[in-house]
Amino acid sequence: MGATREEMLSEMGLSPVWRLRQPQVREMSNAPEESLPPPTQFADGEERKAHIAALPWSAFAADVDACKACDLCRTRNRSVPGVGDQDATWLFVGEAPGAEEDAKGEPFVGQAGRLLDNMLAALSLARGRDVYIANVLKCRPPNNRTPEPLEVEACRPYLDRQVSLIRPEIIIALGRSAATTLLNVDASIASLRGRVHRYQGVPLVVTYHPAYLLRNLADKAKAWEDLLLARRVAGKAKM
Repeated sequence: MGATREEMLSEMGLSPVWRLRQPQVREMSNAPEESLPPPTQFADGEERKAHIAALPWSAFAADVDACKACDLCRTRNRSVPGVGDQDATWLFVGEAPGAEEDAKGEPFVGQAGRLLDNMLAALSLARGRDVYIANVLKCRPPNNRTPEPLEVEACRPYLDRQVSLIRPEIIIALGRSAATTLLNVDASIASLRGRVHRYQGVPLVVTYHPAYLLRNLADKAKAWEDLLLARRVAGKAKM
């Protein structure tokens, strides 16, 4: 005859009531909980770009939040991946989050954000309805300084992934910094306005940043001209 369950447990040095007592012992344990896994490590920049290029929307924001590719992750309060309709026709892109965006984790809030919302309303658009809003950088530079080239290089794959996921019909570059970064040129906003450029194959129109328009009210009319140009371009894309 084979050994009984009690005999087998005895041979292993365990009492017959071991299984009943084990959960109680584990519950009383003071062992620390498992920590979260560290951010993904990449062999090189190309491996990281390939990883980001394959991100689905469901993992995008968490990946941005875990990013440590530059030192901005150490000085920010919150990452600012972007907000809006993930199937939007219009993609608005600014330079980087400011203090209020850094606090709330959402791009273009505060006075500049309210002006942008008014600009959208004039086009019969709204934040989150056929519109997506993002920045080149997903973290705020300290004291709102100009982004450094290495920071832009580290963050650009995220914007490129957003473009490929959204597949917008038109991109609006808000402000000179965003425009020159996306177009890889050193030019004035006056020389870039009024014509159609392209980024990742998508038509791109340059206009003033809402924060600039708050200080220069006379240029609101020019910004409206830019938006009308963008609307014509987006309309042609639907034909």
